[in-house]
Amino acid sequence: MQTLAEGLRLPTNGLDYTILAIYFVVVLGIGFAARRSVKTSLDFFLSGRSLPAWVTGLAFVAANLGATEILGMAATGAQYGVAVVHWYWIGAIPAMVFLGLVMMPFYYRSKVRSVPEFLLQRFDKSAHLLSSALFAFAAILIAGVNLYALSIVVEALLGWPQWVAIVVAGAFVLAYITIGGLSSAIYNEVLQFFVILAALIPICVIGLKKVGGWDGLTGSIEKQHGENFMTAWGGTGIGDANPLGANWLTIILGLGFVLSFGYWTTNFAEVQRALSAKNLSAAQRTPLIAAFPKIFIVFLVMIPGLVAAVLVPKIGTAGSDLTYNDAIPYLMQELLPNGVLGIAVTGLLAAFMAGMAANVSSFNTVFTYDIWAKYVVKDREDGYYLKFGRLITAIGVLASIGTAFIASSFSNIMGYLQTLFSFFNVPMFVVFIIGMFWKRASMKSGVWGLLAGTSAAMVNYFWIYKQGVIDIPTDQGANFVSAIVGFVAGAVVMVVVTLFTAPKPEAELAGLVYGTASPGLEDEGAEAGDDAWYRKPALLGWGAVVLAALCYLPYSL
Repeated sequence: MQTLAEGLRLPTNGLDYTILAIYFVVVLGIGFAARRSVKTSLDFFLSGRSLPAWVTGLAFVAANLGATEILGMAATGAQYGVAVVHWYWIGAIPAMVFLGLVMMPFYYRSKVRSVPEFLLQRFDKSAHLLSSALFAFAAILIAGVNLYALSIVVEALLGWPQWVAIVVAGAFVLAYITIGGLSSAIYNEVLQFFVILAALIPICVIGLKKVGGWDGLTGSIEKQHGENFMTAWGGTGIGDANPLGANWLTIILGLGFVLSFGYWTTNFAEVQRALSAKNLSAAQRTPLIAAFPKIFIVFLVMIPGLVAAVLVPKIGTAGSDLTYNDAIPYLMQELLPNGVLGIAVTGLLAAFMAGMAANVSSFNTVFTYDIWAKYVVKDREDGYYLKFGRLITAIGVLASIGTAFIASSFSNIMGYLQTLFSFFNVPMFVVFIIGMFWKRASMKSGVWGLLAGTSAAMVNYFWIYKQGVIDIPTDQGANFVSAIVGFVAGAVVMVVVTLFTAPKPEAELAGLVYGTASPGLEDEGAEAGDDAWYRKPALLGWGAVVLAALCYLPYSL
């Protein structure tokens, strides 16, 4: 992430800092309130599987709505225009619906406490240990991205030294997760969701007014960047040049299928919210409820990027002091009055804390359950693992401070995140999808599929792309290709290994492979009203897909 412009300093006053202070007090209050419900390690790591769907659904989308999402997607809007909608309508919604309708029944009925634990049941210990280590490592890297993004923004906007921003925000995340566990993180994410909306909506409304409304924005953008800047698919024909550096095929396969499904269906930072739901119906509805706000959040990050592109025509170029990452901070400085400014700053901090908390809370669960309790210190009393979970939370926060400096070597934080997803989430997805839908997939094919997919994606990015063996115009385009390469390599290796190794006994696959079921778990925890028509997962899921497809129409004609 490029350092924000030196001239960006917000005219904050006592009212803005008062709003910020109130927010931090409420955050800690939620943590202490949640502490009363933490009696066991299951309470700490999965909220005792007791939360309603509307809470887990909002937490699900808020966990993804980190500072990197807000700043990075606004920057993408300023750089690529309306093409940013691909990350939402094709790069999120179908995968979220697939998770809710197809994969959550496997996760929830199998009683796993984490995503890697499912691989232990479906494959073997080697696949489980490797996936646990890869996920824990990736979670800390991604938490570090959020921490780095926050430190730069706070230093640029408020003048605080980076280390102060890191210590203060990290301390608050550590405090409320350590005190109240996942329940504290989830309820704070619900609060943070609304705070983030309160921050972004005024920027969009005042920004549009500044440029003459939507018609004024469209006219100015088309004059400066051409008609394709305001269309989703313009210039994406195979062989055509476009700023995104990707064609319709790599967008659909690389982003819409491999990266998207790899992230939303296997990333435990998201799936953990659904696993904390009180029953299977609520768990299925979690990502489906989240899909509806996700459809429209794109406008709250795209519009500021487009407005910034109009107000600063050379933003992100050598002729401007502002980078694309400056889009939202610039609008905050130029457009927002005090009070509203305090809400906006609080919203950015809330976004950071939501993103970091999601990754830290998933990290502590995987490290405690899947690594420490399974391979290091086995069969201890539950209280021991509860205490260890709090300790590893602190270690995770400290480690994320270190990984924040890795993020500083990348010029675009969204590109960096997509790179991480292609390395870690995509190979896990191919193992999951083959394991769930092919009974014959052998026990050893899981670990070899993970190794092959991760290695192939890294080789494609660091050697084929970075060394110029094949010319790919942009980092984002390279990420799409890396994801496809990783998926294909993992799938091919799994098939080949399966042909030469023993399958898992069919009796041990009940409830883990499509077409099988675990007897007695179908209606466990079901409540009156779960079968109401408006709660039907199929209706919610297909409704979200149709709505996302309809949203494409105005930008595809």
